[in-house]
Amino acid sequence: MRWLLMRPPTADPFAIAFEQARAAAQAGETPVGAVVTRDGEIVAAAGNRVRRDRDPTAHAEIVALRAAGAALGSERLIGCDLYVTLEPCAMCAGAISHARIRRLYFSAADEKGGAVEHGARFFSQPTCHHAPEVYSGLRESEAAEMLRAFFKALR
Repeated sequence: MRWLLMRPPTADPFAIAFEQARAAAQAGETPVGAVVTRDGEIVAAAGNRVRRDRDPTAHAEIVALRAAGAALGSERLIGCDLYVTLEPCAMCAGAISHARIRRLYFSAADEKGGAVEHGARFFSQPTCHHAPEVYSGLRESEAAEMLRAFFKALR
């Protein structure tokens, strides 16, 4: 489910990101949600859709960035912020950089697949053209528990 300028400016982006993550989990997807905001308004929101779309690039961040680009009519999301329930992977970090996201807020760290504070540390590389301000660990325990419960139920 995507949101395009449908929530009031006071809506909590992380609340919407967690709604998207829960919806993804109910659909059998890894529970990750993402929200793009600009000037305090929610521009787009999405959950993981990899299995549904049979698309390895359909991570929540990518889907939300695509929807935001369409809603705003630009591939550059200048002045936009991204809220994600899990540390972005290298692919998503690259897309965040190319989109020129101003600030990235994420919940749970991903020691194995993350590329912001773990692994490749994409935004710290000299070849990175744009690095957003990064704020991590926001609602971390809630996101981590959601992921643990999801993967435990699969086993």
